[in-house]
Amino acid sequence: MNETDIATFWDRLTNIGAGLLGTDNGAARMVPMSHQLLEGDPTIWFITARDTDLAEAVEHGVQPASFVVAEGGKGLYAIIRGALAQNKDPALRDALWSTVADSWFKRGKSDPDVGILGLVPDSAEVWLTPTSGLSFAFNVVRAKVTGEQPDIGSHGTLTQADLVRRRAAA
Repeated sequence: MNETDIATFWDRLTNIGAGLLGTDNGAARMVPMSHQLLEGDPTIWFITARDTDLAEAVEHGVQPASFVVAEGGKGLYAIIRGALAQNKDPALRDALWSTVADSWFKRGKSDPDVGILGLVPDSAEVWLTPTSGLSFAFNVVRAKVTGEQPDIGSHGTLTQADLVRRRAAA
């Protein structure tokens, strides 16, 4: 994937609200999670309760994990693998806090059950597809007429260097 594709990946990921997050070793099953990105930071952040399988799985150290995103309307399908860890920094919690997070915790961001998890990506298998059904339909019809394969977007594997370098430049 080229630099434009990598930038598109981060842009689309920013505009998708949730995906499935779980540990690769089975310590925590995949569950729907909303995520946030901070400018220039390749870490994908999650706010969760400390008593969830995910939070408990990383309570004593970093775990290999995967975050799966499938959003046809945004034209992004991805499996993002990396290291999942807890972060107890109150300044980070404040930076990530939102109205949505506030609705889950009775005492707001000061609730002792608030947990922050960060996934530092080391690779991503990414499919970028047209973001409109009309564009996809046009490509299929054009392929039928020309006899060529339809252009359904781009696909590739991003390395940790790709992910960190491009996200830091954003």
